[in-house]
Amino acid sequence: MNGQEPILTVAFFRTETGREPVREWLKSLPREARRIIGEDIKTVQFGWPLGMPLVRKLDKGLWEVRSRLPDRIARVLFTSGEGRMVLLHGIIKKSQKTPQEDLELAKTRLRLLQ
Repeated sequence: MNGQEPILTVAFFRTETGREPVREWLKSLPREARRIIGEDIKTVQFGWPLGMPLVRKLDKGLWEVRSRLPDRIARVLFTSGEGRMVLLHGIIKKSQKTPQEDLELAKTRLRLLQ
């Protein structure tokens, strides 16, 4: 992106055992899906703060990157602060609404960061 610095650096949420669930989730996706999601995350990195249609606020300190894949929709839930975005949870959406359990998982991971 023409030599400019990203506004946010990207970090993956890490569990106590050292797992990075979002990184693992991304690796499980087809290459094209990973590319699209990666581009969308990069757009957020360089353009923050952003709003719809790419970014939607879900809760206090919690946003989602909204990626359109060829055949479905992906969401990466993240928090941001101190110049970085921490990727908390990734899902492939099956319905319009982000499932409550996915939202709760992201909120739990957010609390673990604080």
